[in-house]
Amino acid sequence: MNQRKTDTSVFSTLRFILVGTSHPGNVGAAARAIKTMGFSRLVLVKPRFGDVLKQEEAIAFASGAQDILENALIVETLEEALEDCHFAAALSARLREFSPPIFTPRQFADNIFTGEHANCALVFGSERYGLSNEDVEQCHALINIPANPDYSSLNLAQAIQILAYECRMAILDKENLPTRDEHIGFHGEPASVDQINRMFIHLETALTTIGFLNPDNPKKLMPRLRRLFSRSSLETEEVNILRGIARQIEKQSTGKK
Repeated sequence: MNQRKTDTSVFSTLRFILVGTSHPGNVGAAARAIKTMGFSRLVLVKPRFGDVLKQEEAIAFASGAQDILENALIVETLEEALEDCHFAAALSARLREFSPPIFTPRQFADNIFTGEHANCALVFGSERYGLSNEDVEQCHALINIPANPDYSSLNLAQAIQILAYECRMAILDKENLPTRDEHIGFHGEPASVDQINRMFIHLETALTTIGFLNPDNPKKLMPRLRRLFSRSSLETEEVNILRGIARQIEKQSTGKK
């Protein structure tokens, strides 16, 4: 693959998001893992040390990938890290009761990532606590690495390396193929994470208005709805339709009073 093609491909758009990282060495090792597979976007969400990108341990473990550190972005929230993202996948060794669809790294790279979305993100949790349920709920998929069940412990950089490798191989395998079947039909613009989150907030308000959802005892309705919609890749127009339905619900309910 020539450099020009790489620079304008998903190699430059896939973002690796690290949430609450504690150890500077892991940040440096993550930068190295990303660069070796041809990727470049590293985003840190509220790391333990604000100057982590300049710490000696991070630079040492980057081992030549200092440019990744220099161009890395630090933000305060996962919402900021996912801005303008069309598809996000959370990595977790712990399965959740109401998780989005579950994939292995290879299934993710082969069936979801390559050519399907303009801006994708892989989200990794802290070394000690992993990702919270709230973090996972903001993602469209949950990736579980099928490691040895008797010893499934992977450090952060190792997990990043596995995902980066699988994504790279999928891209190389499919780079000469059409990104989608032109005979399937119309494909709209994928909805961003922010658009989907706002849609869920609007839908929750509408369901509360008609009494379908009790805000004092919501139980698990909204997580179930999130899982329902995570099974499909929502497009912007589809999100707008759902918000239109929510508006009509609110209007009709108000009119009855």
